[in-house]
Amino acid sequence: MTKRDMVRAIADEMSVTQGQAGAIIQRVFDGIIETLLNVGRIELRNFGVFEVKERRPRRARNPRTGEVVDVPAKLVVTFKPGREMGERVGQLTKVPGGGAVASAPSEVSE
Repeated sequence: MTKRDMVRAIADEMSVTQGQAGAIIQRVFDGIIETLLNVGRIELRNFGVFEVKERRPRRARNPRTGEVVDVPAKLVVTFKPGREMGERVGQLTKVPGGGAVASAPSEVSE
């Protein structure tokens, strides 16, 4: 689902124009970003927690050349789903939309 799809769905369900729905959605997103920039964490009950965390510097390898590369520390946004979201998504038996599910590598016996 894209932001445009979300705007259309909310506009239809709430009987508002797509412009109004788009402005509301954008304000929510802007509010989340502003809170992360100023506070570093926003908790949305039953949805989840967005948090700014520091990723430590590390050594990585360029997959094309095999060269070792130093990756500097940086700040990243993490998301931890809330209980309700986790429970509801946990009840799914397959990924919606036909996406593939990553699985653990199978053991091969020789």
